[in-house]
Amino acid sequence: MLNDHKIDREQLKKFRHEVTRCMLLYKFALAEITTKVNILQEEFQLIHEYNPIEHVNTRVKSPESILKKVQKKKLPLSIPSIQENIHDISGIRIICSFVSDIYRIADMIQSQEDIEVIEVKDYIENPKPNGYQSLHIIIKIPVFMTYGEEYVFVEMQIRTIAMDFWASLEHKIYYKYNKKVPSHLTNELKEAAEVAANLDRKMEKLNNEVTLLKEADVDEETIENPSDTLNLLYNEIKKIELRYRQ
Repeated sequence: MLNDHKIDREQLKKFRHEVTRCMLLYKFALAEITTKVNILQEEFQLIHEYNPIEHVNTRVKSPESILKKVQKKKLPLSIPSIQENIHDISGIRIICSFVSDIYRIADMIQSQEDIEVIEVKDYIENPKPNGYQSLHIIIKIPVFMTYGEEYVFVEMQIRTIAMDFWASLEHKIYYKYNKKVPSHLTNELKEAAEVAANLDRKMEKLNNEVTLLKEADVDEETIENPSDTLNLLYNEIKKIELRYRQ
């Protein structure tokens, strides 16, 4: 009995050690990817004088959430199985100003040599049936521990402010109704998603117009007739409109 008890204690100690190491890996993986995003953010701000990233959120799934996913996927209850089959234990969400910024940031992250892209799900180009939009990227990122290097899965979600607002509202509604949302609310959520998508398109169009006008660098002092300035601005806007019609 004493030997059995000793074995149990050793097994328990080993299991705790594995769980602690596993959770540290996910924590450190988030720190690694967050550093990469922060570097991009600061470079945009200081060199390009434009920051496409509004804000960044990170999270590590709780043990309870992980166990629920293990049960849902019918996986063996072991650390290696969890690490290999559950890819969203570590998550980073990047909120951008415009849709074009989403793909710009995604390209920059994916092009880094030490990042391995596992899967990309574009719910912007192909929204979910309920209207959800976001760009999801599963990556593997290296984490350097005392015993060596390990590659850890991280889920990256990139979306606009409007997409994030909609997703937050949808989550709250589904939580309140325990995932059994009345049909009239799901219909309204779908309509709201379309409104959010239209808003994103309109705001991006306005931003592009402002950018083009800024690049034109119109100097009123060099124009003899003040009305010429208005004509120049008008012509630039017409160019934008023609571009969007093509």
